[in-house]
Amino acid sequence: MAEQYSGTGDPKRSMDLLWHRYEAPKRGRKARISVEQIVEAGIDIADAEGLEALSMRKVAEALGVATMSLYSHVPSKAELIDLMVDRASAKHLNLGTVLHEGPTAPSTQTWRSGLEAIARGDWGLYRRHPWLLQVSTSRPNLGPATMDKYERDLRVIEGLGLSDVEMDATVSMINGFVRGVAAMAAEAQASEGKTGVSDQEWWESFAPLLAEVMDESAYPTASRVGATVGEEFQSPNQPDFVFEFGLQRLLDGVARLIEQRQPGQPGEG
Repeated sequence: MAEQYSGTGDPKRSMDLLWHRYEAPKRGRKARISVEQIVEAGIDIADAEGLEALSMRKVAEALGVATMSLYSHVPSKAELIDLMVDRASAKHLNLGTVLHEGPTAPSTQTWRSGLEAIARGDWGLYRRHPWLLQVSTSRPNLGPATMDKYERDLRVIEGLGLSDVEMDATVSMINGFVRGVAAMAAEAQASEGKTGVSDQEWWESFAPLLAEVMDESAYPTASRVGATVGEEFQSPNQPDFVFEFGLQRLLDGVARLIEQRQPGQPGEG
């Protein structure tokens, strides 16, 4: 689903913008717009129309300025996407600004409730901003919100006996799972919007036809399971159920790992 890659703009310019290491132009008339306004306008467009609709021209139109006036603040769409990703994450973390304010203070919650809260928060973030799923994270955005989130996530499992590599893998596993199911949900929602046919309508049309052409005896398990899921959800898949089911199974696995790293002490599960 990813169509864009973070970090494809000018590295120094991106990092300066992400970490707020820039100054407003000192010469000429006072700027009518700011980096913050450009980023917010970009997010609004992506939220409403998807990342494919984003362009510097469209952002300029939304702000009521000439397209060229944007480039003295943000040099290209590549840097803008980096800023949008970090800003969306910053709002999610309640930072409220692109300025670095430090990681969220550790809480008294248990590691399991902490990881669950992280997963549910990320799930909500992707549902509010599905365009984030179109930005590849193979090379992560290195803005302050991204680093704050990484620090916050790791602190939840700090001191449980996991190695640093295992801590990173645990956080990556949870984040990757949420992103994957969120992509499933976004695709399901997009398919209904673009085809005008709901999952239930699709299932009601195709299920009887499948029954006519498929020999159930050749696919006994798939037939039984598929029919049960179809009857339960009136859909070929159910991202919300998969999210809830999968998250608990992942946390059960983490609990088992913690038990193994702390001999004689019961793990949380």
